[in-house]
Amino acid sequence: MKHIVIIGGGFAGLWAALGTAHQVDENKADIKITLVSKDTYLNIRPRFYEKEPQALRTPLSPTLEPLGVQLIAGIVESVNEAGKTVDVLLPSGVIEKTRYDRLILATGSELKGLPVPGMVEYGWNIDTYDAAISLDQHMRSVLQQPVERGHNTFVVIGAGFTGIELVTEMRDRIAAHSDADTAEHSRIVLVEKGPDIGKELGLNPRPAVESAIRDANIEVKSGMCVDAVTSTTARLSNGEVIYTSTVINTAGLQASTPDETLPVERDNLGRLATDNHLRVRGLDSIYAAGDVARAYVDDEHLALMSCQHAMEMGKFAGYNAVRDLLELPLRAYRQPVYLTCIDLGRSRALYTSGWERAIQKSGDEAKKLKQQINTQWIYPPVGTRDQILATVSMDVEQEVSDD
Repeated sequence: MKHIVIIGGGFAGLWAALGTAHQVDENKADIKITLVSKDTYLNIRPRFYEKEPQALRTPLSPTLEPLGVQLIAGIVESVNEAGKTVDVLLPSGVIEKTRYDRLILATGSELKGLPVPGMVEYGWNIDTYDAAISLDQHMRSVLQQPVERGHNTFVVIGAGFTGIELVTEMRDRIAAHSDADTAEHSRIVLVEKGPDIGKELGLNPRPAVESAIRDANIEVKSGMCVDAVTSTTARLSNGEVIYTSTVINTAGLQASTPDETLPVERDNLGRLATDNHLRVRGLDSIYAAGDVARAYVDDEHLALMSCQHAMEMGKFAGYNAVRDLLELPLRAYRQPVYLTCIDLGRSRALYTSGWERAIQKSGDEAKKLKQQINTQWIYPPVGTRDQILATVSMDVEQEVSDD
């Protein structure tokens, strides 16, 4: 029996399993599917800026078990491309060698570490489920003593997508562990090394984003960095010292791969170069999807490290891995429709379309859409095997067999 192994239980990995299962079913193929994940949950990472992060994960088994996908909780330590095996470190401490015929890397991304003295010891982030929980517990602790100097001051580093959503949600997170008065009078500071807030969002959304930040009474320190962090302070590059117990890093992601020794091309974010079918260039039996893949969504734009691109790439990678094994025509990954919905705090959000990010909805209307995305659309399908497989559709109909 042929074997397809998927590494990573995030959005790309889960939808790679769905795409694989769909094609196995369509072609009545005798192919085993295994998904290796650090744990048995899908962590809803796009929501970690929200309060109450404890609820922001969902088990993988209700989606995978009806499809016959084997789920292994473990960490892939190395990939032997020549021998087509992966070494998986199990929770027991045993290393299990698993053979594959096709491998899909969907290992996601991780927060870039900042070379700032004290950041490792005293900084916080919301990059992982555990990190989001730790921040929440820390906030609960300091907010029980808001009269202590710096306990009601919160510094967020990075004014990208995640930083903006976090600072505009922060007063609700504070209120969850204290009271409305403390939340309203807490000091929240957004530090951005560039001159503009939300540069990655482009020009069209910027006025609405800046307005939301002003209305939320967020202090913006643009054109500067955090130079040092202690348990009670953050020192900025202009020499200003902010008394705070909470410095949160949201400044950028880098790809996370299970084996840095793989002889492949990587970009400046560590992403693996792929061909049109999401096959890793130079490795004929390995595909990549999600944040770890450097892939074009059209003739001009690269996929972003985002949930919407990860899910679709996963489906394509699974589809092509199966058809590759069966020597059937493959499909080029294309995802021409690009949408953005950013949360801007209380009763506000912004929904845009296209790479120029033309505003389509704002305010309460966009907020309702954002809540629908966050609570419904990005969650995995459950139900019977047929019901789950029915959710897998390919947006590109043209079949191609070359790069």
